[in-house]
Order: sequence, then structure tokens, then C-alpha cells
Amino acid sequence: MSSALLVIDMQQGFDDLYWGKRNNPQCETNVAALIAAYRKKGQAVIHVQHMSVEPQSPLRPNQPGNDFKPEALPIAGEKVFSKTVNSAFIGTDLEKYLHANGIDELVICGLTTDHCVSTSTRMAGNLGFKTYLVSDATATFNRKGIDGREWSADEIHQSALASLNDEFAEVLSTEAILKLF
Repeated sequence: MSSALLVIDMQQGFDDLYWGKRNNPQCETNVAALIAAYRKKGQAVIHVQHMSVEPQSPLRPNQPGNDFKPEALPIAGEKVFSKTVNSAFIGTDLEKYLHANGIDELVICGLTTDHCVSTSTRMAGNLGFKTYLVSDATATFNRKGIDGREWSADEIHQSALASLNDEFAEVLSTEAILKLF
């Protein structure tokens, strides 16, 4: 099996107060560790960048928030896919690229657990890729429920991971992933 690290939306705009309270302050450190390990082994690191079409979004193109976080800057030779929706596979050539390069296994990390990470993980699993989701190299924000209840970022995060585990992906920690690869 040929493995790739799929780094989703690790962009500076997610530091904006616009999003609210976030969980997992170690996300960036863990993403950086995964990137370093993949680079050291000469395995593919693929970056996904959200190009928001929402006027108020910090992730709009040509805004500082659209830039990659320092811990996840692509280097020469690493593929970058731009998207405008939640899935890294919709409106991009990601699936075609993976097949063309013999990649059949994805390790997914990034932001946010319950939106773009979840959607991309579900699609990766449905498309037949062996998929791992890194629990502590993802994070999200508080959300308001349809009943007005405020759900904490950690509740949302844990719920998203539980929904994905053993159905669309195997959810593992950074430490466990680094031992596997």
C-alpha cells in the first residue's frame, strides 16, 4: 500500500475569533509531527486549502486568513488542492491524483473535525481508500444546536470522531499513526 498524508484546511483564518471557542490546542503540533514524519520517509504530503466564497469568511482568497499555518506550509513538490466546498474530493482532481500515483491509503488530519475533515474522511472511505483519521491532529469549534443548546467544541469533536470510526475510517492518535508508519 502506498500512503499519503492529507492535510485539510490548516489555514490561519481558523485562528480568527469569528469561529468561537476551539478544542485541542495541540492540533498544530501534532499535524507538524505527522508532516515531518511523512517527509522524512519520502511519503506524499497533500495539502487542501479552503477558498471560501462566503463574503464574511476569514478563509476567502486574497485574505491573510486564507494562508497556510506555519506548521503546515507546503514545500516544493507537495501537491496542493483548492476547494470551495467541504469535501476535498468535490471540484478537485484529488481522487484522480491519488489513483494516478498509486496511493490507496490516506491519513487525514486538519480543520475542522465536523466539517471538511469529516466530509473528506467519509468520501475517502466511500471511494475505497484505506482511511485513518488522526484524533488529536484535528480540532473544531463550539456549535449551536437546532434547539439553541451550545455544544462544546470537545463534544462536537468527540461526536464526529465516533461517527467516523470503524465506519469510514480507523480513528487513531498521532502517536499510534507514527508507530504504524
